[in-house]
Amino acid sequence: MSTTHTLVLLSVLLAVVVVAVLAIALIEVRRRLRSISEGLATLAGALATVQSEHLRPLEPAVKAINAQFDIILSALPGIGRKAAVVAERRPR
Repeated sequence: MSTTHTLVLLSVLLAVVVVAVLAIALIEVRRRLRSISEGLATLAGALATVQSEHLRPLEPAVKAINAQFDIILSALPGIGRKAAVVAERRPR
């Protein structure tokens, strides 16, 4: 009877230790996630500042540059066709 009692006691003790270790690990994970969350909140604030102070004022210039690129890109197929005609007429 003593051996059975000892085995049961050791099994219960093992379960308690496992639960305690898991609880400590989860507490540590929670602490680290909070720290990461605070860092991400700081980063989000900094990104919002960069966007409002630096990127938003550039938007009109970027749109104007993109419009010029659209014009250039739309002209490329015609230039390519003309270059092909010139290349065909050129003596070899």
